[in-house]
Amino acid sequence: MSHPASGSRSVPFVNFSAQFAEERSELLPLIEAAFAKGEFVGGAAIELLEAEAARWLGARHVVALNSGTDALILGMKALGIGPGDEVITPPNSFVASTAAVVAAGATPVFVDVLPDQNIDPQAVAAAVTSRTRAIMPVHLTGRIADMAPLKALAERHGLAVVEDAAQSFGSRYDGRLSGTFGHVGCFSAHPLKNLNAAGDAGLLVTDDDKVAGTVRLLRNHGLIDRNRVEIWGGVSRLDTIQAEILRLRLRRLGPVLERRRANAALYHRLLADTPVFMPPCRTIEYNTFHTFVVQVDRRDDLQAHLTAHGIGSAIHYPVPIHLQPAAASLGYGKGAFPVVETQAARILSLPVNQYLTEDDIAYVSATIREFFV
Repeated sequence: MSHPASGSRSVPFVNFSAQFAEERSELLPLIEAAFAKGEFVGGAAIELLEAEAARWLGARHVVALNSGTDALILGMKALGIGPGDEVITPPNSFVASTAAVVAAGATPVFVDVLPDQNIDPQAVAAAVTSRTRAIMPVHLTGRIADMAPLKALAERHGLAVVEDAAQSFGSRYDGRLSGTFGHVGCFSAHPLKNLNAAGDAGLLVTDDDKVAGTVRLLRNHGLIDRNRVEIWGGVSRLDTIQAEILRLRLRRLGPVLERRRANAALYHRLLADTPVFMPPCRTIEYNTFHTFVVQVDRRDDLQAHLTAHGIGSAIHYPVPIHLQPAAASLGYGKGAFPVVETQAARILSLPVNQYLTEDDIAYVSATIREFFV
C-alpha cells in the first residue's frame, strides 16, 4: 500500500463528480419527477424527509429549513433567546455559529477550546453569568463536544443547550447521536457536508413540540394557513428537490460515514510516528470526520508542499471569529483565547472524502512524511 511521494497525481479534497456518477441513476429520476409534478416548494417530500430524518436520529421532530444557519437562528428565537441574553460558544467555528447568535439578538460570549478543538467545559463554567441563557457547543470536524459536563452545567444553571451540529450528522457520543443532546440540534446539509444537498439546506432537531411548531411557523412567514398569520416570520423553506436529494443520501449515509472513518483510521496508522498531531478519538466517540484536521508546525509550508504534489487541502479556519473585524465590538483581542489562536496557526484539513482509495491515503501520508525528512 506504500506509494512514493512523487510523480503526477491528483488527490481531491472533495469529489462531487464521483458522487454524481455513483448516484446518477437514482438521482436524475427524482429531479425529473419533481419537475413533472411541478412541486418545488413544500409537499410530501418535505414531510417524508422530516419523518425519515427523525427516525434516523431517534428524535421527536425534525424541521427542514434552507440552511444550518437558519436552524440556529430560528431555534434560538423559538426558545425565546434574544436581546439581553448571552450565549456561550467557541470562537474557532465557522462564522455562522456566532452570526446566528447576533442575528437572534443575543450576545455571543466566547470561551477557549480543548486540544481536540471542541469547547472546554471548564471554560464554559467560568463564563456563566446572570445573563447567560444558553450554551452553544460546536461539534467541530464531526467530533461531538464533551456533552456530559456541558449538559450537567446547563441543568445546574437552567440554561438551554443549542447544539451547532452542522458538521456532525451521524456522530455519536456515549451511544447518543449528535443533535439529540440539546433543546435544539442544528444541522447543515450544505454540499460540503457528509449528508449533503445540491445547494443550501438545514435541519433542526428537537423533542419539544412547542419549539418545533414555532419553527415551522417562522420558516413560512408565520402562516398558520394560507390566509392567517400567527406570528411574524420569514422564509426558510427547504426546496422540494433538495428534500428528495437528501432523502436519497440519507438512505445511503451509513457506508459513506464508515468509509470516511476508515480513511481517518488509516491516516492515524500511517502518520503515527510523525510530528503531525491528530486528536485521538475516545472509546465513547464515533467521529464521522466531516474534516480530518491535523495540527502541525510550518503549516503553510506543508500545505504548499501538498499542493505541489497534487493533493487538495484546506484550513478550517485560519482567523478565529473573535479576531474578525465584525467581532471588534465584542471587545476581545489577540491573546484572549490562546488555545484557539495557537491551533489556528497549525490546523490543516487533509482529504478524507469517501471516494479516496487506500492508495490515495498512502500517497498523502508519504508526501507528508517526505516533508518532515
